[in-house]
Amino acid sequence: MGEIDSWFLNLDKAVINALEFFMEKGLPKLDLGNFKRPLVIGSGNAIETGKILFSDVDAVFANESNYEHALKVYKNIDGAILISASGKKDAPQIGERLKKFKLKKRFLTCNPDAPAARYFDKKDIYVFPSLPEFYTYNTSTYMGMIIAKTKEDPKKILEFIKTKVDKAMPKYIGKKKAYTFLVDKDHALIIPMLQTKFIELFGRKFGRDVFTRQYAEVHAIDVVPTTDELFVSFGYKNEKLGEERLTIPLPQNANYGTIMAIGYYVIGKIQAGKKSYFKDNLENWAKKKGREVVVRY
Repeated sequence: MGEIDSWFLNLDKAVINALEFFMEKGLPKLDLGNFKRPLVIGSGNAIETGKILFSDVDAVFANESNYEHALKVYKNIDGAILISASGKKDAPQIGERLKKFKLKKRFLTCNPDAPAARYFDKKDIYVFPSLPEFYTYNTSTYMGMIIAKTKEDPKKILEFIKTKVDKAMPKYIGKKKAYTFLVDKDHALIIPMLQTKFIELFGRKFGRDVFTRQYAEVHAIDVVPTTDELFVSFGYKNEKLGEERLTIPLPQNANYGTIMAIGYYVIGKIQAGKKSYFKDNLENWAKKKGREVVVRY
């Protein structure tokens, strides 16, 4: 299978590599600006990262499909932030459009040669260090941006994974026919990122959902039972949902860098216990789409 066979690693190992990388390299200081109502634009997990970065701001969030609409509708926007790990795909077009507006801007990327960078002043461009990763993994990329905001210590996250999370992980984690992840409402913004990872790595090969604990406990998510389903709760003991339950610990007052790392790590352990769906299909998929198997910035 060529390059992908030579050093393939599952998502859990990508998390470990990213944390060790941040411990060694550090992260750039991040100035998100003193905006009252910025427009934050990104695609896929980039916009989900943006929601975390600007969770304490009255921001407008948009993707490549609706940012034009947002620019027309929201007249009180006082800044624009474009987030794109690669700075490619739709990012140059969005950057060119933003340049026509008299707004303070920021561009967050991991690519020092991002094509979209030409539309931003150098002082407004933040290039985050990242590791070579398989296409779609985007672990070191967006985790770096999040940790730069939350100021979490990657060393402490890594130590917690090795001393607490690994001990809680059963050998059968990858053998179940369905999974439901439960997070506290304080970590609700991680839900789309975990859902995206499930889709990218497994498609529709098995059932998987991600909810907040608060939503799942009062809505009808379990009227129809699924045989051999594992309910995985993060940071608390689930005593209400599912027949088979697993508790994954979180540090006290865990922030989004930690829940992202631990959530991805658990998904990687599931990946390790399944057939190699992602590995077996990535090379052909990338060739058809004209994408890179391994992304290097």
